[in-house]
Amino acid sequence: MRSFNRHRLLPAMAVFAALATLAPFALSQAPVPVPTAPSLPPTTQSQPTPEDLGDSLFAHQRYQAAIEAYKKGPRDSATIWNKTGIAYQMMFNMQDATHCYQTSFRLDPRNASVVNNLGTVYDSLKQYRSAERMYRKALKLDPRSATILKNLGTNLLSQHQYKKGWEVYQTALAIDPHIFENTDSPRVENPSSHQERGAMNYYMAKGCVRAGMNDRAIEYLRMALNEGFTTPRKIAADSEFNNLRGIPAFEQLLAAQGAR
Repeated sequence: MRSFNRHRLLPAMAVFAALATLAPFALSQAPVPVPTAPSLPPTTQSQPTPEDLGDSLFAHQRYQAAIEAYKKGPRDSATIWNKTGIAYQMMFNMQDATHCYQTSFRLDPRNASVVNNLGTVYDSLKQYRSAERMYRKALKLDPRSATILKNLGTNLLSQHQYKKGWEVYQTALAIDPHIFENTDSPRVENPSSHQERGAMNYYMAKGCVRAGMNDRAIEYLRMALNEGFTTPRKIAADSEFNNLRGIPAFEQLLAAQGAR
């Protein structure tokens, strides 16, 4: 089975995949190795499988068409059920997405990716405690997944558990310093309140500073300020942002916001 090709997918986080704005939750594919295909005569061209066709349609954001293609694939493939669930979720059809993920999980109960994706459904429905249980269950299967850890951290921030969420973010960063800029997977935006989004953006900014992504950190701080979560004085007093001092964009941000 093939996982989605990063270069063919929409530039994620910008929503369920293309939004890159508000601390979204990352969906994930099962890391299934690609089997070696038998050699074919030079004059013979292999036909794309339903999964291949579905992947191509998905890459062009034709999610319903991708679903129809996946339905023609093997019904006992956990990977195809997972991909079908992602396509449904990209259309915000959480009921069918949940059904597909649950079917995938029954076929492959050791697949942390599917459990993670179930967590993103619950987060989208604001069922944060259920989502948290899914992420923790997924981490038991794959304890070093920076994606799942990042999702758990964002989930904890949604529950106003800011210290715990930040601690989980730091663990994710220790595993993958680039997790806050990783666009390999489709993402789902968290439909939370302004205050919750402000908190997420504030702690995302901390994570970006740790990863050396200063420009992105400043943008997250700008959103946190606009959403009323913090103030220029609090940011200036937070030692986590010391590395931003002296950067013109950072100083201008604090000066402009302080003048309001």
